[in-house]
Amino acid sequence: MKVLLVEDDMLLGESLSDYLTNADFDVKWIDDDRLVVQTLSVELFDIIILDLILKYFKGEELIEKIKQKVSDVPIIITTAKDSISSKEECFALGADDYIVKPFDPKELVLRMKAVCKRYYRIGSKEIVGDVEIDVENRIVKNRNNEIVLTKKEWDILLFLLKRRGKIVTHNDILNYVWSDSDVGEESVRTYIKKLRAVLPEGSIETHKGRGYRLK
Repeated sequence: MKVLLVEDDMLLGESLSDYLTNADFDVKWIDDDRLVVQTLSVELFDIIILDLILKYFKGEELIEKIKQKVSDVPIIITTAKDSISSKEECFALGADDYIVKPFDPKELVLRMKAVCKRYYRIGSKEIVGDVEIDVENRIVKNRNNEIVLTKKEWDILLFLLKRRGKIVTHNDILNYVWSDSDVGEESVRTYIKKLRAVLPEGSIETHKGRGYRLK
């Protein structure tokens, strides 16, 4: 799971970043909230953990900016603000969960997993035709024969699974898998071709001028 952590408290930010990284999350920690929208222009995430009390923007304002930039990424608010009015405002703006500081990082992980499970509707095992995909253990099988994928092939497959049924663009895939690396659309086409050789015919649709969709 790719996580954008927005936290300007250096001690807490470093602690949470280390904890989530050790828990096998791919974490990008930002302590300057002015960089959030810019970061979302070049990189996609599965979830955003957003502190509500920041240096430059009101957290509520930043929720709106994030939703304008990427409307389909869940947001968990972390804050010392415990009022019902604050919770109501954040949920109305599009936040998906709200956790009050101080909190146990284990609880944050549980909430992250629950939010993403609801949001992306992806289980521990997914079936595409006669191919079984063990998401937790990163194993792909076709009629009990294991198929070995490279890291990039797996990352793209997981991205398509999380957005199954939706069209994703070349840029979506580039920003999720390669972030700000200097890679072009031809690389995406090459990896999609490799995945098509693994999955049943017709599983990955091409929508000309728009992108790809996993059925």
